[in-house]
Parts: sequence; C-alpha cells; structure tokens
Amino acid sequence: MTERVIQRSGVHARRAGNWALNVVLAVLGILMLAPFYWVFITSLLTTKDAFQLPPVWFPSEITVVNYRRVFELIPFWHMALNSLKISGIITLGSVTTSVLAAYAFARLRFPGRDVLFIILLSALMVPVQVTVIPTFILIRHLHLLDTHEAVYLPALINVFGIFLLRQFFLSIPREIEDSARIDGAGHLRILLQIVVPLSGPAISALAIFTFQAAWNEFFWTNLFLTSADRMTLPVGIVSLQGQYGGGSSFAIFAAASMIVFPTLILFTFTQRFLTESIARTGIKG
Repeated sequence: MTERVIQRSGVHARRAGNWALNVVLAVLGILMLAPFYWVFITSLLTTKDAFQLPPVWFPSEITVVNYRRVFELIPFWHMALNSLKISGIITLGSVTTSVLAAYAFARLRFPGRDVLFIILLSALMVPVQVTVIPTFILIRHLHLLDTHEAVYLPALINVFGIFLLRQFFLSIPREIEDSARIDGAGHLRILLQIVVPLSGPAISALAIFTFQAAWNEFFWTNLFLTSADRMTLPVGIVSLQGQYGGGSSFAIFAAASMIVFPTLILFTFTQRFLTESIARTGIKG
C-alpha cells in the first residue's frame, strides 16, 4: 500500500513538473514572438495610435494604408523576385556542394583529409569583415559588380553546412554502404541512392537555414548591388528610410512584416526536420 502511494505521488510530481515546464516554455515562446507581433500590429495602426506608451497590443482601429505605401515607394514584387532568385540559387548550390564535400570528408580516405577539414573549420572563426576587401577585389576583376552573380557565387561554399552534413553522414552505419559496394555500387551511386535519402532531415535543415540566411542577407547585397532593378527586399527596406532616416516608419514596419512572414511560415512547417537533424547529428562523430 505504501509503495502504491509513493508511486502515485511520484507520478503526480512528474505531471506537475511537466506542466510547470510547459508553462515556462509557453511564456518564453510568447516573449520571443512579442517583437514580431508588435511590428505587425504597428504596421496596421493609424498615425495617432502608433508609438504610444505603453504600446497598443490590441488596437480598436486598423488600416492597410501602410502596406499600400510600400508598393508605391518601392518595386516590392520585383525586389521579392530578386530575393527569391538569389535565395533559391544559394540554397540549391550550397546544399549540393555541402553534400559532396561532406561525403568526401566522412567516407573517402585521402592524404591530409583531417588536416584539410580542420583548416576548413577554421574559416568559421574568421569574421566576415576580414574577407570583404579580397572578395570585392575578386568580384571586380571578374567584372561581376552590380550583378546577382556577385551575391550568390561567394555563398555557394557553406563551411557550416559541410560540417553539419559530415557529422550526420558519420551516424549512418557503414554496413549499409558496404552491402551496396559488394553489389557493384560506386561512390556516386551510394551517395545519391543511400546516403542522401537517409539524410533527408539534415539536408532539409541545412536548406532551411541557408534559405533564411540568404533571404535576410543585407550586407553583401548592399555592397555589390547598386541598380534599383537588381536590389533585394532587405535593401529595399533600407531605401524606405529615406535620406537621414526621414522616411515613413509605418511603411518600414509593413515591409518588414511582409518579409518576415514567409520565413515564419517556412519555419512553422519545417521545424520537425530541424529538431530531428539536430538530435541525430550528435549521435556519432
């Protein structure tokens, strides 16, 4: 009888702990989403209600005039197509090169492999500002200034992606590949028919990270692109500020809401791949 009481008390304690953890996580989630909600609500407020203290979280009057102004001030859809083009090329190219390089570092044996991998990882410790001048000089010598190629070509090599996929490939049992090799399969066939299908979560996570980073990229696009018809959405938001920051703040909030919304939807529907890939990456390696 005493043991049952102890077991029941233990079950109740675990349930109470789970409820407390869920409450804490819910509160933290609300706090993290609060800035996005504030930006979106502010973009719908009228002039008299915006920037009040305390902020208006549940407005009684909303307007879409600010969104109309965005389309009047900048070629929003054209910039969106430019962002989609650059983000798509960077995502596809970066994932492809990362898969090939990660397989080579995880499965192939060649002299200096480990040393080369350490040198490659050391690139993660180099600040972006250090590579600005040599990258700009290289792009200028290639006559690619003010072109989309200047933005996506340097981004096709993703050191973090190579590291992430290498760790994931190491978690795949070698016996599966050995069986395929006995049947006469080469490295390319093993990669495409065995390793890649088994690494779907990791590759999907890398694609999501890469697309979000490319979609929100401002530094390189602002550096290389000068023509209005080639600019992307992050650069377009800055142009809404006007000279000396005298632009419409409400239009900036509206444009920011439209830019962030696609990435939030993408993350909402693909978070399962992110958690699964992160959980499996640390199994081995």
